[in-house]
Amino acid sequence: MATYTYRAKDAKGNDVAGDVEARDQKQAIAILKEKHVYPFSIKEKNESFFEYLFKKFFKKTSVAEVATFTRQLATMINAGLPLTEALLILKSQGSSEVNKAAAEILRDVEGGSTLADSMARFPKIFSSVYIALVKAGESAGVLDNILNRLADNLEAQREFKAKVKGALIYPAIVISGMVVVMFIMMIFVIPKLTSLYEEFDAELPQTTEILISISNFMVNFWWLFLVGIVGASYLYRMVSSQKEGKRRIDQIKFRIPIFGTLHTNVILAELTRTLGLLVGAGVSIIEALTISAGAADNVMIEEGIMVANKQVEKGLPLSEAIGENPLFPQIVSQMISVGEETGKMDEVLLKVSKYFQSESEESLKGLTSAIEPLIMVLLGVGVGFMVIAIIMPIYNLTSQF
Repeated sequence: MATYTYRAKDAKGNDVAGDVEARDQKQAIAILKEKHVYPFSIKEKNESFFEYLFKKFFKKTSVAEVATFTRQLATMINAGLPLTEALLILKSQGSSEVNKAAAEILRDVEGGSTLADSMARFPKIFSSVYIALVKAGESAGVLDNILNRLADNLEAQREFKAKVKGALIYPAIVISGMVVVMFIMMIFVIPKLTSLYEEFDAELPQTTEILISISNFMVNFWWLFLVGIVGASYLYRMVSSQKEGKRRIDQIKFRIPIFGTLHTNVILAELTRTLGLLVGAGVSIIEALTISAGAADNVMIEEGIMVANKQVEKGLPLSEAIGENPLFPQIVSQMISVGEETGKMDEVLLKVSKYFQSESEESLKGLTSAIEPLIMVLLGVGVGFMVIAIIMPIYNLTSQF
């Protein structure tokens, strides 16, 4: 949505001014008229560079916000409230992006659009899987049940992401602290010690000379580190935006010890959960596979699902099509085969998802268990090197007296 700046007359004839968000100028005028505000000047507001950065990196809709919105909407519909009344209540509950979207969705629904089509206008808030499930719920007349399932799924995602962040926050803090201390030592502390050594004409060991050389380089060329970080970020974004580059990056992620296993389990947990939700909502297996492939955050998995999809279209059972791809563990094809035989594909897929989620949690524990001692070893080596390099010249000076 765009932001429009307006000057207008209110119902009492007073001059008023402000901003309004809308799809286009025509809708902006309609929104103002609903509030009995009649604009005589309206134009699109250009975002400043800082506003753009704020929206890009900080003002993002979280999974928790979407989960809360979904749960509230499901509860109100289940209680018998009309969809328009439920959306009216939700739009007035805050000023988050989800609440603003609810206001737009309400206008579209009142204008005759379906809920799924209205939500599809906000791809940054509602995923393709979310839209497909809402569409299936509307078609089958079980929107409240579908929304409850969606809320359960989103809350499970939020809980797992919280576990991942909680497990990695300690290593992240320690590594960040190490980097900050290293920069302070190299740029501020070591140069003062160097002048002290030169004043006493101390004989410097090899370790001290290496440390001083590194310090001199960082003092004179510290900006190169900033350029390197920005350049690496830009290069990564450029490479990952291309399909072949994204494929290479995904291949590397799979091969990283411990992390590769965690990455695989997380993707498979999300994939099977999504597929189970779609199949359980009555979406055809072909459409469910297409949507799941598009939602997969991995090119190789996406391509594997699309290959399996083409084979299913030709009449091959999904279990056999999945089993031919080495990226998918045997348990996936075996459990899907059970689902095909029993006719309970959705239940089986959700159980497989829980299995991979528990495996992900175990891999996460293994990752943190491996990272912590590694950090301590690196910290010990770094501190030991700096202590030896700093203390040895001082010891040599004191031994001369």
